[in-house]
Amino acid sequence: MTYPRDLIGYGPNPPHANWPQGARLALNLVLNYEEGSEYSILEGDPAAETYIGEVPVASVGAGRRDFVTESLYEYGSRVGFWRLMRLFAERQITITVFGCGLALERNPLASKAIRDAGFDVCSHGWRWISHHLLSEAEEREHIRRAIDSITKATGGRPLGWYCRYSPSANTRRLVVEEGGFLYDSDSYADDLPFWTTVGSKPHLVIPYTFTNNDAKFTAPPGFGTSGQFFEYLKDAFDIYYRESAHTPRMMSVGLHARFVGHPGRLAGLERFLDYVMRYEDVWICRRADIARHWIANHPPAPLGR
Repeated sequence: MTYPRDLIGYGPNPPHANWPQGARLALNLVLNYEEGSEYSILEGDPAAETYIGEVPVASVGAGRRDFVTESLYEYGSRVGFWRLMRLFAERQITITVFGCGLALERNPLASKAIRDAGFDVCSHGWRWISHHLLSEAEEREHIRRAIDSITKATGGRPLGWYCRYSPSANTRRLVVEEGGFLYDSDSYADDLPFWTTVGSKPHLVIPYTFTNNDAKFTAPPGFGTSGQFFEYLKDAFDIYYRESAHTPRMMSVGLHARFVGHPGRLAGLERFLDYVMRYEDVWICRRADIARHWIANHPPAPLGR
């Protein structure tokens, strides 16, 4: 049998990314917009959301609404989102939104702001639920509903795909079969985009990150202060930038409005952005921009080679 995993990747000789205008590093900030699409008794789910919250292992039990968790999520859409949007606007930074269709539908003001800012939206599913628990038919339906929902909410079709932990064995195949996507980000396996083959078709993967991610504020051991968040991101950036003198790299940073949207955490993100913006040879870009660049400059090798 053919082993289905690739443990080698680019090996010791990753390709020269050839980022636009000679940039050494491509930096992509991702805002995960999930609030209002998480597990909820209101949606007919058997239990309320418990994953990634401020109170460790808190649960009200099956069949009951968790009003605390609901309000913690609501802070993200009501307050944190707008705090982050002001931060990006002040620095004229463009980002990517990993958006759940139902969440975006339920906040038309946020959807309009995302559209007006020119951010690209990568589909984060119709709801923020685990795709590996869905049947193939259910997952196919969720992919279709996500596309329709995001298009309706933002006025543009999503060009990327990224689902909640974890994708199923069918996810990538179903995304390719659906068509219209430039890439998916359901991988954490590299520091550069890479091609894979799905059926007989080449498919682009732009890896994401759990490490450069504000979710670690609530997942011990993780970040306890904005200073720790800043230092971690700065250290990662410095290593990427040093390596990029020879092989240009890509750095992703994962954000959530209900986490880093709080003032005591936002300070670390502010410091990081002000730090990296001192470098003129860093390309702060959207994920769709990376995908289009890679497709144009690093097309897939012909099948069979």
